Amino acid sequence: MADHSPYQQKIIKRYYNNFSSLQVQRLGELVTEIYLAEGKKSDRLWKQVGESLTKLEFPATRVEHLLLKRDPSLLAGVLQELENKG
Repeated sequence: MADHSPYQQKIIKRYYNNFSSLQVQRLGELVTEIYLAEGKKSDRLWKQVGESLTKLEFPATRVEHLLLKRDPSLLAGVLQELENKG
């Protein structure tokens, strides 16, 4: 952090303090995009869902199940669970 100005250090610190809420917000955006996506775009979005849930330290077995089923309504339920948690 010595390479950053005090202002930049504050921005970086706030980002990491709010990381989980930013990831949950991103998942909410992905739910909407997945409902509308088809084909390769859908595949790419589901991959992003898996990465986001992994970053949030969501249980790996549940992530695998969600990615296997690829059901947007299940993802919406997970999102609701994460919003209630945090």
